[in-house]
Formats: sequence, structure tokens, C-alpha cells
Amino acid sequence: METGIISNQQELNSDKMSNSMKKALLVLNCIMLGIGNCGGPMVQRLYFVKGGSRIWISSWLLTAGWPILFIPLICSFLYKRRNGSQETKLFSLKPSVFFSCVTLGVLTGLDDYLAAYGVSRLPVSTSALIMSTQLVFTAGFAFLLVKQKFSPFTINAVFLISIGAMVLALHSSTDRPDHESSIKYYEGFFMTLGAAVLYGFILPSIELTFKRAKQPITYSLAMEMQIVISFFATAFCTIGMLINGDFEAIPQEARNFELGEVTYYVILSMNSLLWQFFFLGAIGVIFCASSLLSGIIIATLLPVTESLAVLFFHDRFQVEKGISLALSLWGFISYFYGELIHAKKMKPGLEITLMIF
Repeated sequence: METGIISNQQELNSDKMSNSMKKALLVLNCIMLGIGNCGGPMVQRLYFVKGGSRIWISSWLLTAGWPILFIPLICSFLYKRRNGSQETKLFSLKPSVFFSCVTLGVLTGLDDYLAAYGVSRLPVSTSALIMSTQLVFTAGFAFLLVKQKFSPFTINAVFLISIGAMVLALHSSTDRPDHESSIKYYEGFFMTLGAAVLYGFILPSIELTFKRAKQPITYSLAMEMQIVISFFATAFCTIGMLINGDFEAIPQEARNFELGEVTYYVILSMNSLLWQFFFLGAIGVIFCASSLLSGIIIATLLPVTESLAVLFFHDRFQVEKGISLALSLWGFISYFYGELIHAKKMKPGLEITLMIF
């Protein structure tokens, strides 16, 4: 009897530790997503503002940093091998998951091009505003693809954050750069909107791939999926670069870059690194929670990106941006408060599948 009690207590401690690890992993991925979501567009826009003009190069950089993901993947592999898991493989993706990731990779490459085109034509504040509408599309596709359930708190969060984006739209018409024609501006507008729609579809599709995978879902598997997705997205953009002759143009563009040749290559490298934070953080949040939470975090960080644009690119900070910041934070708090209420209502001993921090 005593042995059984000790055994049950050990299992309980193990479960608590597992939940703690998952919560810590969720926090870590939220931080990575935040860094990439705020820093990526800033560095990407800096490339265009200071003399860069190659859209395919900019879109290629969004996923070209995928080899860096081998570092945590190999560390995870070695850790498992040292702890007795001799059957552990570096790559464990089954064919069905692999080919799903190939499709998602091509779609991500197209999305990268649409987003890069928008950033090349629009101010950071405007492009970030339009991209934030992906939350609405994410919510819709999550409902259709993964049967996402919406609590009143979730609906309230989506509503508030969407209203925050609409408030910012009140001043977007005054953001057109003086040197930009109306045609180019609206091309950038609709390209960015297309990127928002497409990424709103990609996030729930990743979650659907998790659900349909006929193998254990681990964080290592999530990293493997992101490597495959990024590889094929990069391949898609590489074809565009070859057709457009961008590889040959890089040395000349570097020499003519306003901040200097060395800075040019530093910006390209930082661009690639920051976007890997974004993509790994996004798929990590989906792994730990849901595609909807990933979309909510991306949209909530819109005012932060707006504020950084004011600081570094001297965009005007209008009243609408302050209101949008308040609404976004309100929506973000509403979502997590709803998750807290949901967790408290669950019976003791049941595993909490929706992680909160």
C-alpha cells in the first residue's frame, strides 16, 4: 500500500515537472516570437530604406537561416542518446508529415515574397497594421481546419485586437512615402494583405499537421518540421532569385549601400537570424498551445512594432497608435484570463492541454 502511494506520488511529481517544462517552453517560444515579430520587419525595412531594392533577396532571407535550427536539434538528439534512447533518430519525420511540410514550405515561400514586396513599398507601421489582420484569417481557418473552440474570452480577444488594427487604419492613408506613387503603394497594400491571408491559413495548417501526424509529437519533431518548411520556402525563393539575377547583383548593391558594404552583409545576416526566431517561435507556440494563440501574439505585438518604427524610422506616433496599444493589451489579457478560468474549472488529475503562463 505504501509502495503504491509512493509510486503514485512519483508519477504526480513527474506530471508536474512535465507541465512546468511545457509552460517554460511556451514562455521561451513566446519570447522568440516576440523578438522575431518586432525585430524582423525593422531590419527588413532598413534594408530597403538604405538602398536595398531586391525583393527576392529580402524574401529569401526570411527563411534562409534554417541551418541554425540544426544546433538545438542536434543538442536534443545527443541529450536523448545519452539518456538511453539509443533508437532516437536525428530526423524522425514520417513521409506523410514530410510532404505536408513540403507543401507548407512552398506556401511559406510565396508568403515571404508577398510580405517582402509589401515592406518594400509601405512604411513599417502600415505593413505591420495590414499583417495584423492575419489574426482574423487565422481564427477563421482554425475554426474550419482544426475545429478551434471559441470561448467568450477568446472572441473578446480577437474582437479587441482586430479593432485595435482598425483604429490604426484611420491614419494609414497619410503614411504613403513622398517618393512612392499611388500605384506602387496600393500594390504593396494588396500584396501585404495577401500575405496576411496566406499566413492566416498556414498557421492552422501546421496545427492540423500536428493533429494528423501518425507519430509522437515532440518539440524536436516541431523543429524538424520547421527545418523542412524553411528549406523548401528558401528553395522557392532561390528559384526567384536565379530568374531575377539577384545573386549577381548582391556585390554591387553592397558597394552602393548607404551604411557601407560591411553593414550591408550584417543587415542581411541579422534579417535572416531574426526571422528564424519568428518562425521557430510561431511553430513552438502552436506545439505548446494553438495556432490561434500564435496569431493573437503576433497581432498583439503590432503596437510594439509601431513604437519601434516611431523610434528608428521617425514615423509619427499618433493618438490612434496609443489606443491600438491599449486595445491589444486588453485583448491579450482577456485571452489569458479566459485560459486561467478554463484551467481552474478542470478536474484535478486531468492533464491541462492548453498551457498558460
